Amino acid sequence: MGIVVQKYGGSSVADAAGVKRVAQRIVNTKKAGHQVVVVVSAMGDTTDELIDLANEVAPLPPARELDMLLTAGERISMAVLAMAIATLGHEARSFTGSQAGVITDAAHGKAKIIDVTPSRIQKAIGEGAIAIVAGFQGVSQTTKDITTLGRGGSDTTAVALAVALDADVCEIYSDVDGIFTADPRIEPRARKVPRISYEETLEMAAQGAKILHLRCVEYARRYDMPIHVRSSFSEKEGTWVVKAEDVAQEATMEAAIITGVAHDRSQAKITVVGVPDKPGEAAALFRAVAEAQINIDMIVQNVSAAATGRTDISFTLPSSEGQTAMTALSRIQESIGFESLQYDDSVGKVSIIGAGMSSSPGISARFFEALSEAGVNIEMISTSEIRVSVVVSETQVVDAVNAAHAAFDLGSDEIEAVVYGGTGR
Repeated sequence: MGIVVQKYGGSSVADAAGVKRVAQRIVNTKKAGHQVVVVVSAMGDTTDELIDLANEVAPLPPARELDMLLTAGERISMAVLAMAIATLGHEARSFTGSQAGVITDAAHGKAKIIDVTPSRIQKAIGEGAIAIVAGFQGVSQTTKDITTLGRGGSDTTAVALAVALDADVCEIYSDVDGIFTADPRIEPRARKVPRISYEETLEMAAQGAKILHLRCVEYARRYDMPIHVRSSFSEKEGTWVVKAEDVAQEATMEAAIITGVAHDRSQAKITVVGVPDKPGEAAALFRAVAEAQINIDMIVQNVSAAATGRTDISFTLPSSEGQTAMTALSRIQESIGFESLQYDDSVGKVSIIGAGMSSSPGISARFFEALSEAGVNIEMISTSEIRVSVVVSETQVVDAVNAAHAAFDLGSDEIEAVVYGGTGR
């Protein structure tokens, strides 16, 4: 009997009917001869509602207490799911993250998993029960406080448990049938990708695709844990996320060079105008941003103007951290001597991703030509071995995605993508 770890997102357990449907699927997996461990997210929009509640009673809620509050959502889900499974005649035991042995650091709201010691889970499945684990949470190794792992934390919980239990597969259930060549909400002809490498999935997640969380894929790649991305609303085969060699074994001579198109509307751009063009100035700028705990994505520095000896430096970052970055840079304006700061949060990022592009000349040219023909203006460009990204106006993101998708023949002849629950997670 192999161990199967299944994770169900909030849209899959959004209401009582959803919980019952998920319970039946879990029981069917058990009847098929597997030992089943389930990781569950909070029901529907519970986490957002709890955050709103916290902000109503405290403008700046203490991080420790906020974590204690937010973990309640997953505890509700795991308990009602265990009840639903019991109604179907099977034993289920629910466990919080700490009870399941998920050990983290002490960073409230964005904790990282240090270790997983799933002895209670192993005991439960060894005795024939189905183990239900609350996702998104753990316990600090040092303070023993309850912690949360941040957005997408339930995905990471599931993969970490699968690795610790030496499971055969980690199944991630959402309300779409797998990973598609583009977001089906803006590209109705998006095609499902049967198999995709960890590296391509990491790039897609990093560039805005929401179906899997970046940390989850990194964890799976590190320990070579196959992920099966599926819908809890259908019985269709989903997308397998596996090693690049396993994808190559099934590839044909006509395999697509580009795997998919990702987009991200949560970007902002900051331009530091008139920076003195001398050694150390750029380092000082980005040190200030780093000390504010902000991650930077693209960076572009213009050629220095000979007459002034000054240059402009632009970079992108999450729009949620834009004002924090502007404040940090304003503090060092006098010491560095740059002229001004410009902030633009009406931008978006569009990326093409595919392992085949590293050995295929002309990919960037085709991408840029498609954008030009669609009337999309490129503001910034960034590349890696398997990705080309551009920053465009937010109003042109949809046009850019559709143009890129068509340029690389990624569309299906018929509608494949269905968003059953309305959120894509």
